[in-house]
Amino acid sequence: MCDTIVIVRPDEVLFAKNSDRDPNEAQILDWRPRQTYEAGSSVRCTYIEIPQVRQTAAVLLSRPFWMWGAEMGANEHGVVIGNEAVFTREPTSEIGLTGMDLLRLALERSRTADEAVEVITSLIAEHGQGGGCRYEDRSFTYHNSYIVADPSGARVLETAGYKWAVEVVEGARSISNGLTIAWFAEEYSARIKTTVSACRTRQRLTEQLANRVHGVHEMASVLRDHGGEVWPKYRRLNGTLNMPCMHGGSEIASSVTTGSWITRLAPDAHEHWVTGTSSPCLSLFKPVRIDEPVELEPSPQGTVDDSLWWTHERLHRQVMKDPARLSPEIIRERDAAEEMWFANPPQGSEAFDEHRRLLDNWLNSVPESVADTRPAFVRKYWAKRERLAAVTR
Repeated sequence: MCDTIVIVRPDEVLFAKNSDRDPNEAQILDWRPRQTYEAGSSVRCTYIEIPQVRQTAAVLLSRPFWMWGAEMGANEHGVVIGNEAVFTREPTSEIGLTGMDLLRLALERSRTADEAVEVITSLIAEHGQGGGCRYEDRSFTYHNSYIVADPSGARVLETAGYKWAVEVVEGARSISNGLTIAWFAEEYSARIKTTVSACRTRQRLTEQLANRVHGVHEMASVLRDHGGEVWPKYRRLNGTLNMPCMHGGSEIASSVTTGSWITRLAPDAHEHWVTGTSSPCLSLFKPVRIDEPVELEPSPQGTVDDSLWWTHERLHRQVMKDPARLSPEIIRERDAAEEMWFANPPQGSEAFDEHRRLLDNWLNSVPESVADTRPAFVRKYWAKRERLAAVTR
C-alpha cells in the first residue's frame, strides 16, 4: 500500500510519496547515470526482457532490494513518478512488466511528464503488466496507478490490465491504492480489496492535509501522519492501512512504510529529499541530487545487516513498542537537524553521515528491554518478522 501526493501551483510542483510494503523489504537508493546502448540491445526487468532504447536518462530510484523496478524516483530532466497498487476487476497476469518496472522505464526514457505517460501506456500495450509484486508472497499481483510530475504540472495515470485513463492535476491530488478518476473507478474498481486497503480514508486525509501545505517541511508532516493520532491505533483487520505512515500490525492485510520521498520542482530548481529508511515519523528527510551519488554501503537485503536501512529499522522496531515514552528526544533532535537542512541544504553525503551519527546515539539511548504496549496481535505480527529478519539489538 502507498500514498502519493502532488500539489500543482503556478510557480512550483510539490510531490511526495510513502512506499508501503512488507516490513523486511529493505528499500535501496539507486543512482544510475545516463547511458548509451548499442542498437538491438535488450534490458532485463524484474521478470521479462524487453528491447532497450539507445540512450537512458540519469535517474535516482528508491526500489525494493529484490526488484529491478522502483517505487518512486526522478530523472535528470525533472520528471518524478510514484506508483501505487490498485485492485481492479480486470484479470491480473502472472508475468509481464511490474508497475515498478514501468516507473523506472518511464524515468529512463522521458524528458517530460507527458512523455513518461506515453512510455508507460505504450509498454503496457506491448508487453502487459504482471508478475508477483510482494516480497513475502510473490504470487500477489495487482495493477497500478501513478502520479507523474514535471516542473510544468502533473498527471494521474490509472490502469486496469491493458486499459488506462489519465487526468491533468489541478491543485492538490492524492492517490492511495484506489482508482480516483471517477468514470474509470466506476467501471473497473474491485470493491472488496479496495475497501480493505482503506484507500478512500487515506486519500481524503492526505488531500485535506496537502491543501494546507506551503513547503517541503509541511509535506514531510503529511507523510508522518498517523491518521490524526500522535501514534498509531492498530486494527485487527488491516493494521495501520488507514494512515499514511504505516507500522504494520495485522496478518490479514498490512504494510509498513519502507521508504519516503519529497520533491519540489520549479522552472529553475529541482529539490529531492529522501529518508532512505522506513518510518518517516522517526527518520530524517535528507537532500539528494541526481548527479551526486551518495555511497551507502552495505546495500540492504531482506535480513538485518549494518546498512543505514536496517540500522534505522532496529531503532524503529524498538521505539514503536512504546513510542510515547521512547521517541520524544529522538524527534526533538530530528526536528532540529531537519530545520537547518530545509533552510540551508547540506551535501547529501554530509546529511547521511549525520543521520548515521544520530542513529548510533539513539540506539544507545533506547533500553534493550522495553515493555511492549501494543495489542497482542501486533506483538505477534512483529515477532514473526523479527525471526525472519534475524533482528537483534
